[in-house]
Amino acid sequence: MTIQKIIEYPEPLLRFKAREVANFDETLSVLIEDMAETMFDAPGIGLAAPQVAQSLRLIVVDTTQPGEDKQYMPLVNPEIVEHEGEQIDEEGCLSVPELTANVKRFKKITVRYRTAEGVVKELSSEDRFAVVLQHEIDHLNGILFIDHLSPLKRNLYKKKRKKMLEMEQESA
Repeated sequence: MTIQKIIEYPEPLLRFKAREVANFDETLSVLIEDMAETMFDAPGIGLAAPQVAQSLRLIVVDTTQPGEDKQYMPLVNPEIVEHEGEQIDEEGCLSVPELTANVKRFKKITVRYRTAEGVVKELSSEDRFAVVLQHEIDHLNGILFIDHLSPLKRNLYKKKRKKMLEMEQESA
């Protein structure tokens, strides 16, 4: 397993709609393992393939329960097929450094996806886990959580990020 580099805003690759996974093979299995290792190392609770510069409709999410060894679930070609209610929860993102903000999401969702072997399944989720799934599925559509913020908050972050990148270049 290899820890991948997580790309960060404003990297253009984060804005593309990812393509569907068609091959359920060893290459996909290795990518899934690498993404899980990367997510846990970051540390994060979810990771989408576009965040590691792979334009594929693939996410991994942390399903570890307290006191357990690390566990994760890959969802290939996930799509939200049902949703209801709404909730506001604080979110952050491995590709959007140094920002957390409250985001409005659906309270309960049903996701249709494929396993790493290509088997079609459905998963119903609510509360925090539903937020994680929605956040990661957004990545597959080129949407970042900052797109859910007010224009003022989004612009403040863009200015802050620009300064962060300028300082990184100056120190390099």
